Amino acid sequence: QKTNASVEAFLGSIPNEQTRADCFEIVKMMKQAAKAEPAMWGSSIVGFGEYMLTYANGSQLPWPVIAFSPRKQYITLYIDPGMEGYESRLKKLGKHSTSKVCLYIKKLADVDRKVLKEIITNSVKVTKKLNK
Repeated sequence: QKTNASVEAFLGSIPNEQTRADCFEIVKMMKQAAKAEPAMWGSSIVGFGEYMLTYANGSQLPWPVIAFSPRKQYITLYIDPGMEGYESRLKKLGKHSTSKVCLYIKKLADVDRKVLKEIITNSVKVTKKLNK
């Protein structure tokens, strides 16, 4: 659920200085791609924009168009509708791992920022197109 909590306060409370700086940089990338202001979703997800996510069973829930969360081990980026179709970009991205809809990076210094921006921008375009 989207909340009224402060994104800036949340990110400012990240203890690791590098992770905190990286997260503020990711905010810039996602804000530009989604053309939306950041908002807190739950207690630890920073999201941009909103659409109705439909699960395979037909249930729906509001979800950000693009989002990320600074976790203990990784910064998790939520790439909708999933990682399929990103293989060529992921090969050029640098150090990362993935799951079905998540891209995990330890720090921005490990990845090619231009490629990351391409992935974020494409995810926003695809999500918006699929949910018109």
